[in-house]
Amino acid sequence: MSGSPDVGEDAAARAPEYPFWLEPASAAAAFAVGLLARTWRIEVERAPEYEAASEAGERFVYAFWHSHMLPLVWVRRGEGVAVLVSRHRDGQLITRVIERLGYTSARGSSTRGGETGVRELLAWAAKGRHIAVTPDGPRGPARHVKEGLAYLAVRTRRRIVPIGAWARSSWVFRSWDRFRAPRPFAHVAVVYGAPQAVAGTGEAEREMLDRALDDVTSRAARLAGDAP
Repeated sequence: MSGSPDVGEDAAARAPEYPFWLEPASAAAAFAVGLLARTWRIEVERAPEYEAASEAGERFVYAFWHSHMLPLVWVRRGEGVAVLVSRHRDGQLITRVIERLGYTSARGSSTRGGETGVRELLAWAAKGRHIAVTPDGPRGPARHVKEGLAYLAVRTRRRIVPIGAWARSSWVFRSWDRFRAPRPFAHVAVVYGAPQAVAGTGEAEREMLDRALDDVTSRAARLAGDAP
């Protein structure tokens, strides 16, 4: 798209110096994710409204809770989706892992406005990429949508697609979000909700998006034979 910044060069110019261990660690982590995910039985349910819009070529802002991202990282691998990744130290490793799985990264938070990561996502959207965020990341509160998600939708004039993922058999970590990693051979359910249009970034929009994300997460849990 004419007039869009060269995101790749801009991001490379600002990229932090990575520690020596990052490349071998990210390669090992990406390999481990693939090894684990290939044992899962994945079932995907898509809302008819989402399927129709997707087939028509519509571009979206995808949103999912931070604690349930691992199955989605695998399901959408290799598609070049631009993902917002925290600038916290652990974000360096996450960035390299998802890049190895075929994603594009934007480093920052989902804070509204001039934050670097948001600007990068807007630039990738201008180039026609799908973009994705965990609206409760990077540090919570868990399962509570922040203002940045609606801001991105308004700025890109895109609809938001809430995605839920669940596995009945999961490791649950003692992190701020109770991060869930499906165990080997788990039944993993992924649910795409109907696209949501937002006109603003106020509390009413955030509450609506909270409900939409909780709804698809509950549906995924039921599909997986469990309940949140």
